[in-house]
Amino acid sequence: QVQLVESGGGLVQPGGSLRLSCAASGSIFSTNAMAWYRQAPGKERELVAAITRGGSTEYADSVKSRFTISRDSAKNTVYQQMNSLKPEDTAVYYCNANLWASSSGRYRDYWGQGTQDTVST
Repeated sequence: QVQLVESGGGLVQPGGSLRLSCAASGSIFSTNAMAWYRQAPGKERELVAAITRGGSTEYADSVKSRFTISRDSAKNTVYQQMNSLKPEDTAVYYCNANLWASSSGRYRDYWGQGTQDTVST
């Protein structure tokens, strides 16, 4: 059974920073792309940042130059450093990994449980 466990969320003031981590565990044969999504109240879930197995990255326009995604493939872990946070960054952040679990026979998407990040005074 594959699990994605997120950590690092919380409450921060505008202009502050947070660092999210997400570790995939279980019987994993191979991990493809990993990503962070977020969902604010009353809004649809949106892609924040993604990183391929080769290290190529992409970001939503709203977070470019403020957020940095990285990964440690040996640990099946993805990180997101979030700087210069704004109130509009408040959301539940979800980790996503496209991976091949030993029992599945193909690549498929897995999701973390979500972590609440609140940017407020």
